[in-house]
Amino acid sequence: MKMNLEDSAVAETSSSITERQISKTSSSIFQDLKLLVKGIVLILNILPIFTGYILALYFTNMSLQSLWVNFLCTMIGGTFIMAGALILNNWYEVDLDKKMVRTQERPTVTGSMDLKNILKLGLIFSLIGFVILSFTTLEAFLYGFIGWFFYVVLYTFWSKRRYTLNTVIGSISGAVTPLIGCAAVDSSFHIVPLMMFLLLFFWQIPHTFAIAIRRFDDYKNANVPMLPVVSGIEITKRQMFIYTLCLLPIPFYLTSLGTIFVVVATILNIGFIIVAIKGFTAKDDKKWANTMFKSSLIYLTVFLLSMLVTTIN
Repeated sequence: MKMNLEDSAVAETSSSITERQISKTSSSIFQDLKLLVKGIVLILNILPIFTGYILALYFTNMSLQSLWVNFLCTMIGGTFIMAGALILNNWYEVDLDKKMVRTQERPTVTGSMDLKNILKLGLIFSLIGFVILSFTTLEAFLYGFIGWFFYVVLYTFWSKRRYTLNTVIGSISGAVTPLIGCAAVDSSFHIVPLMMFLLLFFWQIPHTFAIAIRRFDDYKNANVPMLPVVSGIEITKRQMFIYTLCLLPIPFYLTSLGTIFVVVATILNIGFIIVAIKGFTAKDDKKWANTMFKSSLIYLTVFLLSMLVTTIN
């Protein structure tokens, strides 16, 4: 009986250790995948797709219940396409990431995942996304492809290591995301989707430049031609201010969403512009850039949520 109790205790201990190891492995895989798809970046691409879809339903007087399969295909397909593009970006930029402090935990740098497997994962995710999105509309599929192509080929493979315009090129990939959602329901060739495209395009540039100033040393060490590194922080601040100004007229083209929305969006724009202006007198550029970065996240989130609120009857 004593031996049986001891054997049982050993078995339970062994089982407990195995369960912890499995749990730890699962957690590690999830964390690696989260880093590969850049977490918050993926979310910032999914939210505009969702917003575009809901607004298209609102303006066409259609219900989500009647299009729930189409909705799932749009959201899942769009998510996989964006995730695949982000994974391929990580795979290709492993040499740059090894030189940057902020990317040291990525599995491409730590070696916790094989680079060949990461490449396969990026391609598989992209393919799955395109297949699923193809069950919506041709227009939505084309926007999904444009977003993927601009981010993977024109931004990651071609322009990021060569030109300061890489930010502008990369911004186009993010700007088409609301068009995917709109086009899955109805044609996106009208004013609201166009304004959403411009919103995402103009917003991304000061947002990205804020990151570039915050991580100036990283980009300089990795020899990435971001505007602050090549042309200086003061010129970058001017560019950021100009692009925040470009956001100011957008709410006035969205009067179909109601007066309250226009007022809220205008207040957001004025606040964002004020933060950009403060950069000209900032004594600590990185501290200001961090404020600008956080403000940009709040700005976009509140702007898109405000658009969604207008659809609630």
